Amino acid sequence: MKRRITILGAALALLVVALIYGSVLSSVGGVEQAVNAGDLDNLLEVVSLVRSRFYKPVEVADLLSAYARTGSIRGMLAEALEDPYTRLMDQHAYDSLMSDTSGVFGGIGIVIGIRDDELTIVSPIKGTPGERAGLRGNDKIIRIGDRGTEFMTTDEAASLMRGEPGTEVTITIRRGEEVFDVTIVRDIINVMSVEEAEMIQPGIGYIRLTSFSDRTYHELVTALSELDAEGMQGLILDLRFNPGGTLSAAIQVADEFVASGPLIHFEDRNGDRASWDALEAGTRKPIPMVILVNGSSASASEIVAGALRDHGLAVLVGTKTFGKGVVQTVVPLRDGGALSLTEQIYLTAGGHDINHSGIEPDYELEISDEELEAIFLGEAEVDRQLEKAIEIVSAQLYGE
Repeated sequence: MKRRITILGAALALLVVALIYGSVLSSVGGVEQAVNAGDLDNLLEVVSLVRSRFYKPVEVADLLSAYARTGSIRGMLAEALEDPYTRLMDQHAYDSLMSDTSGVFGGIGIVIGIRDDELTIVSPIKGTPGERAGLRGNDKIIRIGDRGTEFMTTDEAASLMRGEPGTEVTITIRRGEEVFDVTIVRDIINVMSVEEAEMIQPGIGYIRLTSFSDRTYHELVTALSELDAEGMQGLILDLRFNPGGTLSAAIQVADEFVASGPLIHFEDRNGDRASWDALEAGTRKPIPMVILVNGSSASASEIVAGALRDHGLAVLVGTKTFGKGVVQTVVPLRDGGALSLTEQIYLTAGGHDINHSGIEPDYELEISDEELEAIFLGEAEVDRQLEKAIEIVSAQLYGE
């Protein structure tokens, strides 16, 4: 009886909403025909969350109309919001997300994102099954096993590609006009944030940071201490191919170099702004510094690059960054899944909105796809972007 009352109440609530906003579901024959079985409770919960918390105002009528046209909550979110980061996750995807920040998991070793409304490989991780299988940045994933990826969240896609080491997963790739299947054997993926740390010239240290996770700050501080002991006077921080990660890791890294002032600003749908300020304690003494970036430098990478440049602590070399300047909150739902909901935009320390536009480097240096791939694989005989960074740091150190 209690369950029947709950369902009846939900149905009445949805009918009231439809009537208030012009009977938007009438074109498909009423609630009974418009709402898929099992969607009703979730639909009401998701519509309520989006209406009250999405970073831009959205009308209930627009959401319900989009649901009626697409026939699914995922389709509704994609069509009505046009935001690739607000997506519905099932319970499996949500559980996978909750264990995603340790840097160790079983999978194929690729970083994925949403680009042009398609599930896209940002970059494979070096030394993993995905890299060995020949997957490339900007490959489009159109199927995972027997599941199409339209309206799929990155978290759900990641959960489908993860699994026990030794098991197989087949993904369908579109590369340009070519479509093909790749079957990959999963393995343990142990993602180190600091991939390289060395003195590349007397006095000039080099650190390649590939991700931002719970382990990033500790790895970075260890690497910096080792380079300090070797006489580092200038630093090149390589954030190329770094797709980001946790906000907390980005703030920790930026705070290591910035002594005072804002590291990042958050702005909500009402234009209200809150800032996260640096702490002076433990800040490193400024030294000549260059940050390398490219189109795969996203999210947390952009926070760090923007903060250090806006505070005059580093110059940027490379190509324009990815351009993800929005912040998501993961909201658990009653059915065990969750909603990844964009609630705020973020601005760099200097107040710059980079969403969709990215960060333009101080020294833009385009390179070919072949050069880019060789750099990613560590096989480049010449890295012109790195050479430019060395030139800049050397000039500041020695006046060359």
